Amino acid sequence: MHPFPLKTLTALCLCSFTAMAGLAAGDADATVRALLTKQAADWDAAICRKDRAAIEANIGADFRHMDANGDVNDRTAFLTDLLSPDLTINPYTVDDLDVRIYGEIALLSGTTRMTGTYQGKPFKSHYRYLDIYRRQNGRWAVVNIQITRLREPAAP
Repeated sequence: MHPFPLKTLTALCLCSFTAMAGLAAGDADATVRALLTKQAADWDAAICRKDRAAIEANIGADFRHMDANGDVNDRTAFLTDLLSPDLTINPYTVDDLDVRIYGEIALLSGTTRMTGTYQGKPFKSHYRYLDIYRRQNGRWAVVNIQITRLREPAAP
């Protein structure tokens, strides 16, 4: 008997197994993508209502925030600024949400138009963001945020 059919059969089995594993990984990614999308939306709502416990629960201990000016803030500074009684953030939506998963790391990016008041004065901000989530001990938490301010299109 010629060994070619056995090699071919082995290769086909291996390809089938790899394809099934890929489908399972794709299903897992879709599940994680849905979980992170909901977790991020819940976090955004917690930010608007200044729910300290919910906000803190979504932030890793080694959290960093890079703001639109390039300043880097740690977890404590971020929470202090966000929960300041001087700041009110109106409910907002995320446009162009993109969730990419790389094992224990996930990148969530999108754009947001945020409005509110700071020290009684209205503000509005349009920015693109990147949130980096890390899964540790089975739990996803934000470990880094970077914001880039977007210019409004010039009026015609």
